[in-house]
Amino acid sequence: MEHVLETAFDLPLTVDVVFAFFAEATNLERITPPELHFEILTPLPIEMKVGTMIEYQLSLFGMPFRWASRITEWKPPRRFVDEEVRGPYGLWVHTHTFAASGSGTRVGDHVRYRLPLTPVGDIAYPIVRRQLGRIFSYREQAVRHALLAGC
Repeated sequence: MEHVLETAFDLPLTVDVVFAFFAEATNLERITPPELHFEILTPLPIEMKVGTMIEYQLSLFGMPFRWASRITEWKPPRRFVDEEVRGPYGLWVHTHTFAASGSGTRVGDHVRYRLPLTPVGDIAYPIVRRQLGRIFSYREQAVRHALLAGC
């Protein structure tokens, strides 16, 4: 079964400034909860464009694993999409959007995902949904701190 996670928040900064922060792959480490032990394995610097592959290592519930994603859409400064190539989900398509909103930018996330081993994996859905909510909440606060504190 496919699931959707949607979040959005506003920042008092221009779309160009906010997009530039997200376009820098190393910022992923800054906005991921520390207990996930997130580490980019792809050699730096990473040029973001359609086809770029990024490999990570992280730990979830104490279990280490690798994740690889590919940028499948790159439309600066308005949106980009990354899709899991290898990782813990049966499907992970994350659309990032950046839109002018009042005197700032609305940052939007739309994630389509499917748990592995469906339908057995769907038993874990409430736990995964709660964990993803917590991760994206942390992410919003970390982005706010990084961008509003002047990076």
